[in-house]
Amino acid sequence: MSRTRRPARWAFLAVAVVVALFPFYWMLRTSVAPADEVFFDGISFLPQNPTLTGYARAWTQGNLGQAMGVGVIVTLGILALQLLTVVPAAFVLAKHRRRWTGKAFGFVLLCLLVPTQVTMIPLFIGLNQAGLADTLASLILPFSTSVLGIFMIRQQMMAIPDALMEAAAMDGLGPVRTLLGVAVPMARPGIAAFSVYSIFVHWNDYMWPLLVARSPELSTPPLALAIFQDAATGFDYGALAAGATLVTLPIVLLFLVAQKQFVRGMSGTEVTG
Repeated sequence: MSRTRRPARWAFLAVAVVVALFPFYWMLRTSVAPADEVFFDGISFLPQNPTLTGYARAWTQGNLGQAMGVGVIVTLGILALQLLTVVPAAFVLAKHRRRWTGKAFGFVLLCLLVPTQVTMIPLFIGLNQAGLADTLASLILPFSTSVLGIFMIRQQMMAIPDALMEAAAMDGLGPVRTLLGVAVPMARPGIAAFSVYSIFVHWNDYMWPLLVARSPELSTPPLALAIFQDAATGFDYGALAAGATLVTLPIVLLFLVAQKQFVRGMSGTEVTG
């Protein structure tokens, strides 16, 4: 029975992989296809006259180089602030058990149920009143912490044996040194998984930058790509696909480099020694 199931399983996985990767292949095909080959009759998996002019238009007309630079600053700035707030909070909730920690963790779970769209308008009004609208701060500060990150890393730190915490205390380590010297190294897979997730989400975020970034020099990569989707002048699908390829490539490379840590961290139970 297993001999018949194994080929069927591999065939199913092969079909699933093809279905999942086909949109990315078609994006690549469209990015190198001339305008007259974007829409065609019949089936053509390869363009007849491939060209890189779409990449040139995406880089120059969309000012994609500057937009990707802004995206890097915003994404890494958000990640740095999130790690500074999320990791200590997760450590406290996981290893410093008090009467109030259960209620605090319940509040974290409650915040997970609140859609981010609900808080956009109050945040926008507050940033306007503080004079921070249309600045890098308005793109970074609203995401300076993450309840999902607290939950993920807390679950990872729960797997750290309490005996290690007691041994660190007996060696004279304070809470900060215990966090940095014991908890963070052992919870590295969870921290890496959250870091990849945070970078992916904020690199591709469109709604919040569209709301607060009014100056062209503050355009993030998704906003830069929107210039090729003007209904009045027509859609430039070749440049749009080329720009999407350039924007997607760093995230794909990041995931390939960190995929082992990401998979281990998403399990939420494994710690490193």
